[in-house]
Amino acid sequence: MPTVADFSAYLEPFAPLATAADWDNVGLLLGDATGPADRVMTCLTVTPDVVAEAVADGVELIVSHHPILFRGAKKLSSHTSDGRLLLPLMRAGIAVYSPHTAFDNCPGGINDGLCRRLEITKAVPLRPREAAKKSKLVVFVPDADLSKVSDALFAAGAGRIGQYEQCSYRLNGTGTFFGTDATNPTVGEKGRREEVAEWRLEVVVPDAKLDAALAAMRAAHSYEEPAFDVYPLATRGEVPTAGEGRIGDLAPVTLGEFAERVKKQLRAAVVQIGGDPTRIVRRAAVACGAAGEFLSDAVRRKADVFVTGEIRFHDARTAEAAGVGLVVPGHHATERPAVEDLAAQLGRDFPTTTVWASRRERDPLAGTG
Repeated sequence: MPTVADFSAYLEPFAPLATAADWDNVGLLLGDATGPADRVMTCLTVTPDVVAEAVADGVELIVSHHPILFRGAKKLSSHTSDGRLLLPLMRAGIAVYSPHTAFDNCPGGINDGLCRRLEITKAVPLRPREAAKKSKLVVFVPDADLSKVSDALFAAGAGRIGQYEQCSYRLNGTGTFFGTDATNPTVGEKGRREEVAEWRLEVVVPDAKLDAALAAMRAAHSYEEPAFDVYPLATRGEVPTAGEGRIGDLAPVTLGEFAERVKKQLRAAVVQIGGDPTRIVRRAAVACGAAGEFLSDAVRRKADVFVTGEIRFHDARTAEAAGVGLVVPGHHATERPAVEDLAAQLGRDFPTTTVWASRRERDPLAGTG
């Protein structure tokens, strides 16, 4: 039986919480991690309608894109709006997990989903994030220690490359050492040179986790003085894969035709357009939700069109002056499809759990156009 903790452990590597914006509130925000998760619902925002649906349908975990308690709350009671929203969830034992900005920008997240739906190819981050510095840790271990040491390193956060975990390289060889009178060797005897069959074990480690990995290695290693090397890794020439928003290529299309594609693919009630609808666009930038702040990045990266959920009037004038077209389908339209995709993904990967996207959730700004 999967638990809330199992879903949290799945979602955190998929949309790493460390990549969320500093101002964000992400992760397991409500509930007991040890509780069951046989019925899970995704949504864009926890609203009274979503809460009523969750309680009526016996949901045990809500995965909400937007966080609850986004601002600090001093009271949760029937006299406060936060209390009236959350008390029914608490009484029903329903947990809430939010990935928010980590989900916006992770591989396979909301912005990647927008690119896929809108036929934007060769997409890379619109605002690249400086890659976290990494090192290669090389440690020499006897055969009896190989599994124990490698497992300890993996548990400490070493051995992750992209979406792959527990990555290592292992080469068999011979190590030598001579223990002085002050030593107490695990293998062989002091006072003579020993030759021991050993493995060269290599793993990549984020520098932020290097101290923890070294401590885990030492604790798992049987040698009194383990031999190891740490090599800083350069990242020159790598195509950035981490960052916010996306920018990529379009098959030539008019701005008006592209806006119609956006409306259809995102099921938007209304789409606002800025710029000449007959103009041909070939390069598109996207940033889901309330992301007008990324217009400057779209201009700098020479996008022909910028797609976002919300934008201010004066920013629209800036785009006009810069010659960047705008397509604005609404906050809900840019993010709701990814919530539905996430429900399908969780259902595939947790086949014994019933997972669905909220059926009652609606765009609060649905138009008439």
